[in-house]
Amino acid sequence: MRKYIVLLFGAFSIHLFGQIEEDFAEFDSVDDIEFEGAVITGTMKEVSRLDSPVPVEVITSKLFQKNPSPSLFDAIGMVNGVRPQINCNVCNTGDIQINGMQGPYTMILIDGMPIVSALSTVYGLNGIPNSMVERIEVVKGPASSLYGSEAMGGIINIITKDVEKAPQFSADFFTTSWLEYNTDFSTKFKVGKASSLLGINYFQYINKVDNNDDNFTDLTLQDRISIFNKWNFNRKENRKAGIGLRYVYEDRWGGELEFDKRTDRGSDEVYGESVFTSRFEAVGNYQLPLKERIYTQFSYNYHDQDSWYGDTPYKANQQVLFGQIYWDKSFGKHHILAGASLRYTLYDDNTPATASADGNENEPSKTILPGIFIQDEIQFNPENTLLLGYRYDYDENHGSIHSPRLAYKWNSFNKRHTLRGSFGTGFRVVNLFTEDHAALTGSREVIIKEQLKPEKSYNANLNYVGRFNTDFMNLDFDLTGFYSYFTNKILGDYDVDPNQIVYQNLKGHAISQGISLNLNFSFGFPLRFSTGITYMDVFRKEKNEENTEEKIEEWFAPKWSGIFVATYTLPKNFTLDITGNWNGPMRLPIHPKDYRPEYSPWFCIANVQISKKFNNGIELYGGIKNLFDFVPSEDPLMRAFDPFDQFVEDPINNPHGYTFDTTYNYASLQGIRGFLGIRYAIF
Repeated sequence: MRKYIVLLFGAFSIHLFGQIEEDFAEFDSVDDIEFEGAVITGTMKEVSRLDSPVPVEVITSKLFQKNPSPSLFDAIGMVNGVRPQINCNVCNTGDIQINGMQGPYTMILIDGMPIVSALSTVYGLNGIPNSMVERIEVVKGPASSLYGSEAMGGIINIITKDVEKAPQFSADFFTTSWLEYNTDFSTKFKVGKASSLLGINYFQYINKVDNNDDNFTDLTLQDRISIFNKWNFNRKENRKAGIGLRYVYEDRWGGELEFDKRTDRGSDEVYGESVFTSRFEAVGNYQLPLKERIYTQFSYNYHDQDSWYGDTPYKANQQVLFGQIYWDKSFGKHHILAGASLRYTLYDDNTPATASADGNENEPSKTILPGIFIQDEIQFNPENTLLLGYRYDYDENHGSIHSPRLAYKWNSFNKRHTLRGSFGTGFRVVNLFTEDHAALTGSREVIIKEQLKPEKSYNANLNYVGRFNTDFMNLDFDLTGFYSYFTNKILGDYDVDPNQIVYQNLKGHAISQGISLNLNFSFGFPLRFSTGITYMDVFRKEKNEENTEEKIEEWFAPKWSGIFVATYTLPKNFTLDITGNWNGPMRLPIHPKDYRPEYSPWFCIANVQISKKFNNGIELYGGIKNLFDFVPSEDPLMRAFDPFDQFVEDPINNPHGYTFDTTYNYASLQGIRGFLGIRYAIF
């Protein structure tokens, strides 16, 4: 099957390129896909990306279409320094890392509101369809001075489509040779003075594949529907008012090929991991009818999870209510943003995390986190801007938490060169292990060793952006150096016991440091090329048993990584896109005397697509994912033949005491596959 996909695609490409000399004269210009519009994440107010004192990276919906994927989790990997990490080889859940920091350090916002956090970090990201996304803004480094807890490593802000600018109707369907099916529909309509955008996404994958012959599914089976509805209300003097609603239901399961969720769910004979997720979200904003610019915002999410990991149940429910009000005011050279926020979290599960001290009763966790913040953006002149920020939060378990921030931007008079420097602090209140999927699998027991303290971080960034033009090409150059210092880091120790994860505060410190480079080329002929390279060193230092300080590298944090995107616009509305990312060796969780290597190899996941636009609004596209057919060669599952550890105590056949483990992962087990799709839009 694979060779036929490649041969068909190659034949089509040869035929297409054979027409270039004949039809090249019909081509006029290159579509500029680079985003230079307004961004909001860096300062919580709309400002042009070039003028923002905080560097913000943006990917748009056009970039998503160059390598179609069914969820945000896959698409976000096209940002340099941002890496989706799969944390379980059976149920394929994961998190998003920024500059090597694990998922709990990344705050996910939808339209500026915290909506995906804690429990939902594990499963919520897979339920966000690309069809509802206009663009994604990424801020690397702590942003707690504006956004509070969990914004220690950075922010990913998902900006949904503007109702007024969205198509009247759109549809997108694609399938792959692995028999994955993804369907998106959206339409907009008006009711009185209100405008509404309705979107529906359905994804299905029910084809069991086991190419590595370990009797486990290589890719988790999924059945997911997501319904999104956004309303904008027309008000006097263009005051803002809107609400967005989303419901997601997902049924995912993976495990041994014989596993049947109807009969084997919770079984101790046939191993499977089955997760039912129901999730509701609401995001809203309302500008008060006052002369001053005063805005209110709120978000609410309800997340219910019913899951089995082998014969271990995990039932959890989480509700998060967030509200804030802020005042936006200019005084001469000063642009003030001041406000207050309140977050309430209710969390309950069937584990000791929500049990009473004596363990006899269930006590759901209730957390109230109020905060106030102020920011002053001082524009001395068109070339120089200074940003000062401060936030105060109070947590009943940790007391007062202070988060200052400082940023400075200089740009040349022609705005071809921009220099940004920033310093900030971050914090994260304890959420126990709800954000770490490895703790939820049936393969390891969770041990909370001590009363955990809040994490704190200190971050510095230096960013340079330059634009260079020649007769042959235009070049955008973006170079960033970053450094973060963490104290009280909460560690999940996999090494103490292969059957346990032991949580405690770090008796030392952790560091994430490095440099990233982004280059965007556009040429006088119809070619655009972008690439990004990141070097990072992410580690912690703590004292060992000999009381000597030692350096320990972070899990799943490759020192070298990068992305690339190439687009060639061909005659007759054909477009060729080549996309991909690559990673250097990263440290992996291994067992004592493990036969698998502790570090992953260098690898690259490349994709190619050819698309054709027609004048009637239809677009056809197709191509190949994972062009080089890379899959990990090592055993992703330890002792896949004994998932319930029934025969571990066998000194002859298992002299090293290996146990079943699902956490050894650095790349998807999906190999090369073809895809074919169709889009249609009416504006």
